[in-house]
Parts: sequence; C-alpha cells; structure tokens
Amino acid sequence: MIARAPQPLPKLPLAWLAPSVYAVAVLLAAGIWLTWTTTPGSLAPALGTIAVGIVGNTCCAILGSYLVLRRMSLLGDAISHAMLPGIAVAYLLTGQIYGLPIMLGAMVLGMLTSLLTQTLASLGKVSEDASMGVVFTSLFALGVIMIDTWARGADLDTDCVLFGLIDTTGADLRDILGVAIPRALLSLLPALVLVLVYVALLWKELKIVAFDPAHAAAMGISVTAMHYGLMAMVAGVTVSAFESIGAIVVVAMLIVPPAAGALLSERLLGMMIWAVLIGATAAIFGYLFAAALDTNVAGMMAVVAGIQFAGTVVFAPRHGLASRWLRNLRLSLRIAREDYLARLYRAEEQAQTDIGWLPARGFVGRFSRLQLRQRGLVDGNQRSAPQLTETGRSVARNIVRGHRLWETFLATRLELPADHVHEPAERMEHFLDPSLQAELAAELADRAVDPHGKAIPRDTVN
Repeated sequence: MIARAPQPLPKLPLAWLAPSVYAVAVLLAAGIWLTWTTTPGSLAPALGTIAVGIVGNTCCAILGSYLVLRRMSLLGDAISHAMLPGIAVAYLLTGQIYGLPIMLGAMVLGMLTSLLTQTLASLGKVSEDASMGVVFTSLFALGVIMIDTWARGADLDTDCVLFGLIDTTGADLRDILGVAIPRALLSLLPALVLVLVYVALLWKELKIVAFDPAHAAAMGISVTAMHYGLMAMVAGVTVSAFESIGAIVVVAMLIVPPAAGALLSERLLGMMIWAVLIGATAAIFGYLFAAALDTNVAGMMAVVAGIQFAGTVVFAPRHGLASRWLRNLRLSLRIAREDYLARLYRAEEQAQTDIGWLPARGFVGRFSRLQLRQRGLVDGNQRSAPQLTETGRSVARNIVRGHRLWETFLATRLELPADHVHEPAERMEHFLDPSLQAELAAELADRAVDPHGKAIPRDTVN
C-alpha cells in the first residue's frame, strides 16, 4: 500500500478572519464589563435582556441586508409604522395581543403597504419616496386612532409599539422544560428560525433578485413573489419584536447594521455576517451603556449601532474615508517620486550634470524626496546635486519608456498632433505596467523614436 502524504487542514478564508476577531474582542470586553459591574443576582436578567436584543437584531440584520441591497431601506420603516392597523384589527377579532393572529395581521399590512406604495407611485404619477411617505403616515395615523379607540382597555399602546419594553424583558420569564427564559424569546426565536429557513431555501433567488431583478425575471424567477415574500417576513419580524425591542429599534437594525456590513464586505454572505455581528454588538453594549447611564436600553442599542456605522464609514478597509485617504496619499507619493525620477533621467539624457533639487511643494513633495533617498533610488542631499543610482536609473528609464510609447501610440494610431500627446502621456505613464508596455512595444515595433524625435528607451525589466 502506498502511503499518502497527510492532507493539510483547510485554511480559514481571510474574509472570515476580521469578523471572527471582532466577535472575540466584543465577547471578551463584554464579559469583563459584566464581571466587574454586575452582581450575581442581576446577571441572569442582564443576560436575558441581551439575548432578546441579539435575537431581535439578528432577524432584522438578515432581512435588512436585502432591503439595503435593493435600496428599499425606508420601506422597512414604512412597514414598521404601518402595521398598527393590522395589529388593532387582529386584536378586535381575537382579543389577543400576542400570537399568530397579531403576526398575520401585521404581515398583511406589511404587504399592503408595499402594494399601495407601488400602486400610488405608478397610478398617481408621484415619486416612490413620496408615495411611501403618504401611505405609511396615513396607515400609522389610522392605527393610532384604532388602538386608542377600540383597544384602550388592552395592554397595548403606541409607546409599547414604538419604544418596546426591553428594559424589563430579562425579568419576565417563562419556564420552558425546566429552563427559565425571557417571554419575549417565545416569539423572537421562532421568528429567527423562520428567517433562517426562508433565507436558506431561497438563497439563490433572493440574491439574484437583490442584485439584478431584470436578470432574475429573465431566469423565470417571480420578482413580485420574492418582493412580497420579503415584505411579509419584514412585517412578521417587526410584530414579533414590537413589544420587546420596539419598532424604532427595528427600523434602526433593519438599516444600520446592513449598511455598515455593505461597507465592510462586497459579498452578500460577508455583508450578512458583519450585519449580524454589528447588531449583536449593539444589543450587548447597548444594554451595558444603558445600565451604566441609567437610560433606555432600546434607544442606546440604536446609538451603539450608529456609532459602529460611523466607525465603519471612517475605517472600512476598502470604502472607508481613512482607507481612501491613505490610498490617495500613496498614489500621490508614487506619482511624485516617478515624476522626479523621470525629470532626473531626462536631465541625464541632455547631459545636464547639475539640475539641483527642485523646490518640493507641500508634504507630498518633501516626503517623496525623502523616500527616493531612503529607497536608494537617488543619491545626494539638499546640499549636493541629486544623482540617479543604478536602481533608480532603471526605474526612471521604464517610466520614460512608458511615456514615450504612449505618445507614439497616440500619434500613430489615433493620429493626434505631436503637441497634443505629452499631457495624456504624462498621466498615463504612471499606470503602464511592464505587460502593457510590452503590448505597446509590440504594436509599435517599427518605431524607435517618439513624436518629438526622442529615442524610446529599451525595456530593462524583462
């Protein structure tokens, strides 16, 4: 028998590394905070409240990812407010403020909100955002009137729907198989399971509809059915969470964590993972900060989510303001270095032995000169004449080569006048890598000089 070499363990994808580190850091920080600030008797209610927030925020983060991708974030806001008439009607018919009837009533109103919004936008000749504002404010006002008029004696009010009662959910327990769990989880956990099953079964269809509805329709996927199914799920999750975390927090968690996830990942699964992590972090630290500051837990959850989004806007690795500033700075420094190297190379061609250090403008100019000396591309200092080293001369030669190849290409293939090719080549020379230069050289094999009569340097890279 031939012995086989042991197979290496599968490597963890790099995309999972950052969320994993973030999750571990959050758990460690929260564990330390709870250990130092919570007494043994208050630990169980605290964990129960945090669990309710995590489950509710997770439901919203998963569904909100599709709303953000489809640019329908405000539709979640509309549904969360417009479901009040459905709740009121379900209470009038059943006399219950919990359970399946309330959820069904909210889901029907959720789909009705979407239907009325699209109908008003198409038939009423108004913009979709305007029609959405008309529909959800009208239905919300109708729901407030119905609750105040017909459900006044019930344990149901608009403050409960809007702000929730998450502050007390950790103490409102039910005994399930000998385990005391918060009563709010009896509605939120089934909602989470339903959301996970819904997304798992329709993953491909929901993804295609979210990114390209026209392509989904061409593939035979019912875009309308996917749309109203998603709206029904959003309405179901909203009504499941309205007593615990409240409609206001539902709106925040439908939008803020997925929006932050979209900045942190360009893949749907990565976006969802980040959205769930940010929503869970908002639940954990929202409770901890609220307990420390003696304020509303649901409101603080939304604040923590907003703080994380602000941090993402600044520090996201690809789309953050800081990362874009750093990329632009690196590009500016590279262009400044290459411009100076090309300047020195052209001076050597013209047998200028001392051109001096040209004045450096601003931070980019000064720092780029320092980088040239540190990298061994240029000899000399501010008191002696700068000279190209062998390495610097090779780099500069290829920069000038790309410049003159591009000038020649513009003049010979696009037939631009010689006095119109320098400025485009001045910009393009910084982005002509060796492979592109080789293609240009092959295209211009019969040309040895540029339109200005200067020799095109030989390739020194290959």
